[in-house]
Amino acid sequence: MIVPVGGRSGPRGPEGSGDPGQVPRPARQTLAAGAALRRRFWATVPARLRLLRAASVLPAAALAVLLTVAGLAANGMWDGVAGRDAPRTISAADLDLALNDMDAQAANILLSNGDAGEGRLRTPYEKALGVYGDARREIGHDLRDLAVAAQGDRSDEKTVENLTDDFAEYQELIGRALENDGRPGGKPSALVDYRRATDLLRSSLLPDSRRLVSSNDRAFDAQYTAARSTLSGQLLAVVALGLLLLVALGALQWYLTRRFRRILNPPLLAATACALLSVILGAQMPASSEANLRGARRDAFDSVVALSRAQAIAYDANADESRYLLDRQRRDRYAQSFLAKSQQLYGLKGATLSSYDADLATTWQAYESDHHDLRFTGEFRRELDNITFPGERAAAEQTVRTYAVYQRDDRKIRALLAAGKEKEAVEFCMDWEPGTSNAHFGAWMAALDKVTDINRQHFAASVQAGRSDVRTELPWECGLLILVIALTALGLRPRLAEFR
Repeated sequence: MIVPVGGRSGPRGPEGSGDPGQVPRPARQTLAAGAALRRRFWATVPARLRLLRAASVLPAAALAVLLTVAGLAANGMWDGVAGRDAPRTISAADLDLALNDMDAQAANILLSNGDAGEGRLRTPYEKALGVYGDARREIGHDLRDLAVAAQGDRSDEKTVENLTDDFAEYQELIGRALENDGRPGGKPSALVDYRRATDLLRSSLLPDSRRLVSSNDRAFDAQYTAARSTLSGQLLAVVALGLLLLVALGALQWYLTRRFRRILNPPLLAATACALLSVILGAQMPASSEANLRGARRDAFDSVVALSRAQAIAYDANADESRYLLDRQRRDRYAQSFLAKSQQLYGLKGATLSSYDADLATTWQAYESDHHDLRFTGEFRRELDNITFPGERAAAEQTVRTYAVYQRDDRKIRALLAAGKEKEAVEFCMDWEPGTSNAHFGAWMAALDKVTDINRQHFAASVQAGRSDVRTELPWECGLLILVIALTALGLRPRLAEFR
């Protein structure tokens, strides 16, 4: 029997199962493929140069794409902020204000008309009639805007529908009140209709309008939070890709220096400088967008919302004075309502109408000595705690001072009425001559408008700055990255040509 040399007899098993040291075919194929890849992409100098070139070019291209997408997204964000989020919140706030103004002017018309025009206070009557018409048109405009803004949000759509229906009913009641007031002896009937109208305003129209203010403001805030998160993510991505690009260019420069005994490659050095500049500008774009967004929303628009609420409350409080004089049966109710609105504006713990003026003077003097003094609350406090822009503090403080004058006028009206001087009380309340309550109310609203305008101007400036940064920086960033790609190719071209 012949025994094979170096082996043992017997049938051979499946391939790869005999000798433990033999490598299985799949592993041999994997090793062979890896060796082929190394020969193709790293084993030779040209292969290494091409691989390092790709490692530098790809991050530059990816960074250019990322910055382009981020720039387009930033433009869309600013379009949303300026064209949708802020306007619909402002429209809701304007609706709240116009509803209060319209009801106040309706009360003023009834109060100044006398008996079917007999004994009419002509200037207050004509002024109230004109402002009433303006407020009614403003409400119609705001309702149309809010109906468009509410599309897709079933809750807001329903709120706008209810507002539209209730406003139609409210106009009908006010129309009947004015019609009855035009008849001799029709004041009692007019007062009944006005009560029903103002009750509808308080029970349905104002709560719904304020719900829209809060809903639209929350939607804006959610968009703001999401946008800041996106910008932070973009900033991290830009920095990561930028570092990868710089490392790749550094590795390429190092390899050329080591392999070709050259200290520096000028095109690659220029490419590295361009890459560094593009990374700095690229990181600056989302960072500046985030800063401008915060300026628009937190620094400016938060104050706009607080001041808009304050203005709506002010008009409602002013209406309570007219209602107080108009409706004897509800005077206690309207006096307490006026105090409640005063507390919303400038909150003083435990204050009553008789003590409010003294408490306001004491706490305001303390605030002027120490701006961190917290003895009062309310919408004015909210604004004073968010002072950001030049001239804003002086304007906000002037608003409180004019408010204090108006509050003192209210006590004078009530004192005249308590002394049986109803005609003098009505004239002081409704006249527009200097030194009267309406004149002081107008001065208060002018001061409030000035603070609001400061914040609105800075909101618009922040939006404009955000858009301008994107338009200015994005072309430079992408241009620099294209230059990086071109310079990298140019720097390697002579080296690769040596191997042809």
